[in-house]
Amino acid sequence: MTENHVPPPFSVAAPAEQRIPFVFNSPHSGRDYPAHFLAASRLDAWSIRRSEDTYVDELFASAVPQGAPLLKAHFPRAWLDVNREPYELDPRMFDGELPAYANVRSLRVAGGLGTIARVVSENLEIYDRPIRVEDALARIEGVYKPYHDTLRRLLARTHSDFGFAVLIDCHSMPSTVRTAAGRSRPDFVLGDRFGSSCAPELSTAAAEILAGLGYSVVRNKPYAGGFITEHYGRPGRGLHALQIEINRGLYMNERTLEKLPDFGRLAFDLARFCAALAAIPDAGLHPTAEAAE
Repeated sequence: MTENHVPPPFSVAAPAEQRIPFVFNSPHSGRDYPAHFLAASRLDAWSIRRSEDTYVDELFASAVPQGAPLLKAHFPRAWLDVNREPYELDPRMFDGELPAYANVRSLRVAGGLGTIARVVSENLEIYDRPIRVEDALARIEGVYKPYHDTLRRLLARTHSDFGFAVLIDCHSMPSTVRTAAGRSRPDFVLGDRFGSSCAPELSTAAAEILAGLGYSVVRNKPYAGGFITEHYGRPGRGLHALQIEINRGLYMNERTLEKLPDFGRLAFDLARFCAALAAIPDAGLHPTAEAAE
């Protein structure tokens, strides 16, 4: 990908007819790295990919033939992170003055993981010099905002057609925590913002389905859901958002980024998961009477 965004920065894989009230989103699996971005980075072509949710869009591709749209980023998270507020920006990164409305004090900015990230995983600095404010704002105007406009339209259309909408925000996580013990993570972490972004029936069903398929599942720790889950999840209005983090060790070699032999099995299990989740009773997923008033 170039700074002119050829190929397009994101796309929607859509079924001929949407048959289920679900929208799937893969905002961090993009792997088209702009040439100018790579030239401005101090990292090599492998190291810069450490924050990438490699292949997550492929793992959830079965949602489309089941009747749900899948929005997927082609741009990399290290270049632009749409799972942040639009203007979570670290002023130390930029040559020029940020707009007054920028959020420069969030915890994510402090950690180097704002809308324009300063680091990738393991605290590796991306840039070898400040970048122009105009370039950062151009990414937000030209890609971030159209991405969220597309996601909003998909959810609004789903809500209108079915009476409610479910957003499944798809991510991956490193297989181990960086501690002396090298502690392993569970197979899946489900994030519902501690019950505020979706009906409990949805997150409970998701956990039970995955456990029934033989996977270990944890809810909200260490990932409770990011900006997308928090921003779009309004269960009282019939808008539900659930974040899914998949342990990368299940499907890829984290050093070489190559798919493991079990990749196909996991993709098959995720197809079963999506079908089972779409079949749960919808009684608790419609807008509440209080929200309708």
